[in-house]
Amino acid sequence: MIYRLISVAGLLAFAAIAWLLSTNRRKVQWKTLAWGLGLQVVIGLLIFRLPVSQRIFLWLNDAVLALLSASKSGTEFLFGPLAAAPGEAGSVGFILIFQVLPVAIFFSAFTAALYHLRILQWVVRLFARVFHRTMQISGAEALCGASNIFVGVESALVIRPYLERMTRSELLTVLTTGMATVASSTLGVYVAFLTGLFPQIAGHLISASVLSIPAAVLMTKLLIPETEEPLTLAGVPDEDPSTRSRNLMSAIIGGAMDGLRLAAGISAVLIAILGLVALGDKALGGISSWMGMTEPLSITKILSWMFYPFAYLLGIQSADVPQAAHLLGERVILTEVVSYQDLAGMISNGAVSDPRTVVILSYALCGFAHVASVAIFVGGTAALAPSRRDDLAALGWRALLAATLATLMTGCVAGIFTSGEGILSLGQ
Repeated sequence: MIYRLISVAGLLAFAAIAWLLSTNRRKVQWKTLAWGLGLQVVIGLLIFRLPVSQRIFLWLNDAVLALLSASKSGTEFLFGPLAAAPGEAGSVGFILIFQVLPVAIFFSAFTAALYHLRILQWVVRLFARVFHRTMQISGAEALCGASNIFVGVESALVIRPYLERMTRSELLTVLTTGMATVASSTLGVYVAFLTGLFPQIAGHLISASVLSIPAAVLMTKLLIPETEEPLTLAGVPDEDPSTRSRNLMSAIIGGAMDGLRLAAGISAVLIAILGLVALGDKALGGISSWMGMTEPLSITKILSWMFYPFAYLLGIQSADVPQAAHLLGERVILTEVVSYQDLAGMISNGAVSDPRTVVILSYALCGFAHVASVAIFVGGTAALAPSRRDDLAALGWRALLAATLATLMTGCVAGIFTSGEGILSLGQ
């Protein structure tokens, strides 16, 4: 019970941090914030407490796992035994680029096909209307946020005609909702890491992305309250027809190419950042040795110290706080791909043994809230609205802060409602 109360305290504490850092505390719209918190609580109840929602949740989880299984057909044809995961026949061991990253290509193509067939549009617009009417944000903000349930930086395409005339608060929301959620193309990557240890991980990651949208809006409206009149305040705008492919095959090919660029981008970022962090760690190690320290300093160790109080506020068991702080700290610099992979390792070796902790961390890590995404989302959005490049660049780091706080808030919501029982299978 005490840990659930800490999760409640953390939920409020993260909101308070954003309020303290606000550019204009007097202009904060408390009704928007109340609805932001209320929606998270309602969604949390639906996910963890309502039996009917549980059945839908399990169906979504099974659907994603079926898609993940289907995606192996192409990788096995191309890569042969290199595509076989550890434990499968002919496996040569775990190789990220052959066994996990190709999932992004398949999921991107599949999502593009569903979007072309207008199957996803009604879901996106349903969520957009809910966010618009309850939190009273602009229609463009709501539509972009809802699109992030399925796509990443491409979500800005659905509101391209409005980007040039958006307010600074709206632009911050566009960036933050992208960084605080995960696209369906990368969702498959995280599922591939954890599905053997966390059978329902796919459904939980979908839920985490939905939860993170009201959390992201809440954070952005605290950090930069709306002081202007948004162009689309009256309603959710119609779809831009130029964003649709001409035919289904074109949509599939375009989605596959987008997935290939995503997989290549993840690879490039991991190579660059892991190398640079290793270089920084060598420099810190030299300084540590010169200072006579028994244990060398590292970038991730310093970040884990910074995130220690935030990990505690998630409401997890005290014994798991150091591991949680490590994962949250390394996510900021090494991306959530590394953090989810390390979480899987911690579960396997028993470093994290409490099922409730694993569920909470799965939610708290679910987002592109890392340094590399600042360049990705600012650059991608600026390419669609060149005249707002300076505004977007100025908002990038604030969006990273908002997204980090939003994902932590999502973890707190999971902590309030989950016990971990019947959800996690800690098989070795």
